[in-house]
Amino acid sequence: MMKYSVVLFFLLITLFTSSCEKDIQITPSSQSVQLVVDAQIENNSPPVVILSTSLNYFSTIDSTTLYNSFINNAKVFLSDGTKTIQLKNYEFKFANGYRYNFYSTDLSDPTHTILGVLGKTYQLTIDYNGALYNSETTIPLLTKQIDSLWYRPVPNRPLTDSFVVLSAKITDPPGLGNYIRFYTKINAKDFFPGFNSVFDDNVVDGKSYAVDLPKGIDKNNIEKGENNSFYKKGDTITVKFCNINKASYEFWRTWEYAYQSIGNPFSSPGVVIGNINNGALGAFCGYAAQYKKIIIPK
Repeated sequence: MMKYSVVLFFLLITLFTSSCEKDIQITPSSQSVQLVVDAQIENNSPPVVILSTSLNYFSTIDSTTLYNSFINNAKVFLSDGTKTIQLKNYEFKFANGYRYNFYSTDLSDPTHTILGVLGKTYQLTIDYNGALYNSETTIPLLTKQIDSLWYRPVPNRPLTDSFVVLSAKITDPPGLGNYIRFYTKINAKDFFPGFNSVFDDNVVDGKSYAVDLPKGIDKNNIEKGENNSFYKKGDTITVKFCNINKASYEFWRTWEYAYQSIGNPFSSPGVVIGNINNGALGAFCGYAAQYKKIIIPK
């Protein structure tokens, strides 16, 4: 008798809860279009500033929509504290037909050229649609560096395996606040940042330590499979190891967290911390870059 009472109880609960179900339609609010800034300056290199307008979260994005989001009619100024120049707009075309716009120094006019210098601070000003947007960044000194690179077999695989792990010995100078971002380049391909590309020195302050450097990832075309963080025998690998300031670290740390949380129902919503004022999205970052190369024999 008790068994049937329990079954009846759960049937009643099921009927009750199903009768209380209600379809709820949620209409997301439409957000106003915002300026998006992707700007950087690296030691010994000219600045690169990419401006675009934000796209609706539910927009269908194709190459035409993406190209039309680029801004090519803004006035962009860069100052190193001594000289101020207006950046020139360029259009770059890929072999596959894709195009994008960016701003940089006018290389045809030496008087309107600024190259990145270690230890210098730069101010960026953008005049667009009657509004001014400002940001500031510093190229730190190159105090934290890679001492050496080496490779080793992937653990728990036969020595005949065609993939290897890349490792680096890094020395962190004493004193907290040494932030880094790393990229890797395979053969003649582009540089791509690591899936987690930025790190602080809270744990490694003042130490020399060894760490694995996974292969950088094109986040627009992520390779799938168990080998996507390893390197192949025969690869020529170039590591770009950058010292960055705290604002640049916070931007990329929060950006990568938000990127990795997309589609995860158990993650908490994240806020990307940029350094552009007046409600713009994005960041202006300075990079003190060290390049180190290693060839993996076949």
